[in-house]
Parts: sequence; C-alpha cells; structure tokens
Amino acid sequence: MPKITFIGAGSTVFAKNILGDSLCTPALQDSEIALYDVDKTRLGESAAVIRGLNKKINGGRAKIKTYHGTRERRKALTDADFVVNAIQVGRYEPCTITDFEVAKKYGLRQTIADTIGIGGIFRVLRTFPVMLDFARDMEKVCPDAWLLNYTNPMCALTGGILRQTEIRTVGLCHSVQVCATTLLRNLDMLDEVKDLQWKIAGINHMAWLLEITDGGKDLYPEIKKRARKKLAEWRKGPDKNFDMVRLYMMLNFGYYITESSEHLSEYVPYFIKSQYPELIEEFNIPLDEYPRRCIKQITRWAEQKKSLRGNKLTHERGHEYGSYIMEAITTGNPIVIGGNVLNNGLITNLPSNACVEVSCLVDKNGVQGTYIGDLPEQLAALNRTNINTQLLTLEAAFTGKKEHIYHAAMLDPHTAAELSIDDIRKLCDDLIKEHGTWLPKFK
Repeated sequence: MPKITFIGAGSTVFAKNILGDSLCTPALQDSEIALYDVDKTRLGESAAVIRGLNKKINGGRAKIKTYHGTRERRKALTDADFVVNAIQVGRYEPCTITDFEVAKKYGLRQTIADTIGIGGIFRVLRTFPVMLDFARDMEKVCPDAWLLNYTNPMCALTGGILRQTEIRTVGLCHSVQVCATTLLRNLDMLDEVKDLQWKIAGINHMAWLLEITDGGKDLYPEIKKRARKKLAEWRKGPDKNFDMVRLYMMLNFGYYITESSEHLSEYVPYFIKSQYPELIEEFNIPLDEYPRRCIKQITRWAEQKKSLRGNKLTHERGHEYGSYIMEAITTGNPIVIGGNVLNNGLITNLPSNACVEVSCLVDKNGVQGTYIGDLPEQLAALNRTNINTQLLTLEAAFTGKKEHIYHAAMLDPHTAAELSIDDIRKLCDDLIKEHGTWLPKFK
C-alpha cells in the first residue's frame, strides 16, 4: 500500500482534511502516513487528530508515524509514493507581518499578498529554498514519488521545482472546483441550472472560466445581464457584495476568474490606487485581509482543538483534489482535475516555462496536462503581467542575484502602478534587511 508523507503537518486542520479524505478512500486506507514538521508541539497535536481519526473511521488500519526537525526529514520521505507539501516558511509572525508593514511605509497596500505583489515575491524567496531542499531529498530517497504542492505562491513554487529538479510535481488549489457554482449562486442562478458544465484554463488564482453551459446552452449572456444590474446597485448603495471586483473584471474583459475578489484586486493595477481612494469602498476591497484572517485563526485555534478530540472527531471526504489524485494513480481509475503544471505548449500564447492551471488527466501514468491552445488575447495579456513577476522572482531564487528581485517588483502590476522605480528598489532593500535570515543571501 502507498506511503503518504505530509510536509508541514503542523497545519492540523488542513492535514485533517487531506489525510481524512485519504482515510475515507478504500485504496488508501492501509497507507503508511508520515507526518513531518519543524514545530514539535503542532506536530503532536496533528498526530493526535490523525491517529484519532484513523481509529474512528478507519479501524486503525493506517500506520502513522511522526518525524520532527530537519534531521528526520529524509526519514519521513524515504520510500514515499506521495508527498503533500503544505508549509508556510516564516509564518504569520514575523514574515507575513513584515511583508505588509514594510510595504505600508511606502504607501503600498495589499489584501492577501501570497501570490504576486511584493508580498508574493518575498514569500517565494523565503519558501523556494526550503522546498528545493525537500525535492533534493526526494530525488535521493523517493525519486518516483509525486509531490502534491498546496503551498503558495503556487505558480512560482511549483514551476521552480519542475524546472530545477526531476521530481514529478503538480500544484493544487481549491478555487477551480468552486468557481462556476460560486458565480451562479451569487447571481441567484444555481438552482435554475440542471446540467452544469464548465471549462477553465489560465494560471493559478488567475485562471479563466472560458465556458459555462447548462446542457450545452451558453450561460454567459444571462450571467452578464444579471451581473451588470446587480453590480450597478452594489456600487452605488450601502449594501456591498463579496465579489464585486471579479464581476466588474468579467464585464470588462469578458470572462470570470477563478480566485476571489480580494485576491484579484491586487493582481491588476485598477483597484487599489492612492489616486482613487474611493475605489476601496466602492468595490468592497478588504485591505489587510490576510493578517486579519491569521489573527482570527490563531485566536480560534484553542476552540478548534476541542472540536478535534474524542467523540467530536469526524470526517467525510471533501472536494480537495489530493486524495483523488492518490487514488487515481494507485488504482489506475482515471479522473480529471484542475492542476498546475509546466506549460510546455499547453496554452500556446503563454510562455512555455510558465506554470499554468489546466484540466489534467490523472491515472497510472500520473498527472498529464491537457492541450488548450490560445486563450482569448486579452486574458493571455493579463496572465502575462503576472507571469512576468513570477518568472523574474524565480530568476532571483535560481541565481541569487538581487537585481532580479528588483526586476520582479518593477514588473508587478500593482507595485508598478503605485511606486517609482527608486522607491521599489528601496522597498526591496528594506524587505531583504527586515527578513534577515529567513532569506538566502543575494548578491
């Protein structure tokens, strides 16, 4: 039976979701599960939850072991068939706080800061070296394993591992599965649709709902009609909607996007603008959203722990792709997922060395991206503005040259729209200094 190694197992709720799904899957119920983290306390909490879940819903069939610290990392990875990566290097404190607070000194405001933008750039720079170490260990002790990456920034990290190592890797996000239903539910259309089908392609957090149909009937005309009416009301009135940025971008560029409005608002130069401060309220843009979520999650954790004990502990298989991929590769029963893979001509008007999010066939052969062809040119153009920053951030990570950090920031759409070149360089220097040993040395 397969061995599943979970890197970053101290993320208890997420580990419960992915491994709980696995324990609900017949082909994976006898697995060996290796839990690895550098935080011994959180690792112990997660192990207690997974062991309890294994006993309650799986009859204790899975074998569960824990591994703590860098010295035991290779042991955790040895002979793994699947490696799930869910690390956060630097955590909320100090590194996320640094990403937000130093940027604010320059008047640069962010919402999530985990994908691109100045926060996304520095998250790559501190995370990629750690992931590369994992992958180098994998090349030695489990070279045929599949790395399932859930850590952001998804495109840059997944693409970096695919370009720098021989490890078979796919990046996974949950925004694809819920994109079409979120749109329809928000416009009061979901209950009207009987045979929903959709097609999505682009890059992670900026993939496009290229088609949405009900039994073959194109739903976009009605979607746009309702969105136009509702958006006009929300922009003028006191009642705001959670998804105004995405709907507005759809009406201007033609297609809905996979990731949320709080994310999208900082991927483009149109919304968070010091020159037009009224846009923040008008489009309901939640500045500093990720720090708020982190604080709430930290506060809520004590209460969450109680719900993950004893008779309260339960789980049903969810919609995260992880267990379905492991099941398909193990059994050979094919499925289709939305995955992040190296482009290599799948989307023909995006760079071949970019990481793209497309439908992928999964079976005994692994994860195989499907051919898309050209995206509508305006969508490819928006994707390329984000890809530019991703690829140059990777150049900095690959070469250790500070100049590429500057290049990445200078080409970031939001940063470039707000700051001068001189201030961008100063901001990068300040962030390098403040991050200290969380970053490798750049020359």
